[in-house]
Amino acid sequence: MRVAIYPGSFDPITLGHLDVLRRSLGVFERVVVAVLVNPKKAPMLDVDARVAAIVSGVKEALPDLADRVDVRPFAGLTVDACREVGARYVVRGLRAVSDFEAELQMAHMNHRLAPDIDTVFFMTALEYGYLSSSLVREIVRFGGDPTGMVPPSVAERLVAVAAAEETPVRVR
Repeated sequence: MRVAIYPGSFDPITLGHLDVLRRSLGVFERVVVAVLVNPKKAPMLDVDARVAAIVSGVKEALPDLADRVDVRPFAGLTVDACREVGARYVVRGLRAVSDFEAELQMAHMNHRLAPDIDTVFFMTALEYGYLSSSLVREIVRFGGDPTGMVPPSVAERLVAVAAAEETPVRVR
């Protein structure tokens, strides 16, 4: 069975991430969405909330493929996470040429650490090329509507978290 890992912070998962996941499921029989636990970052959603949001988002956006997707947290090296789940491939999404340089460097480093693990790049569909998790977080924190950027259940979670953090800033 061809298994791939799709690592990332996914804070939050966007429709662009889900597009890359859908495309990767056309190539791999199973994809593990590996949610990075990075103690140096302060995510909007904690790791358990991100895992839950991804599970619900996958069920909403990819209902026919959801049974081929596993979602789990990980800390440390991506290649170690690959070995834990039996994946020989790392899936990475590219929005634009500007993403390529950093992704290529990471792919080369992963290959240096684990020559038996390959990185596969998927281009995000054109309509999602502008999306990033950081922009979605900023929009939500300033009181904007993330509809059309993330699955509906994820949008609800983000709005609830932003409301609990503080009152959105609005300029009049």
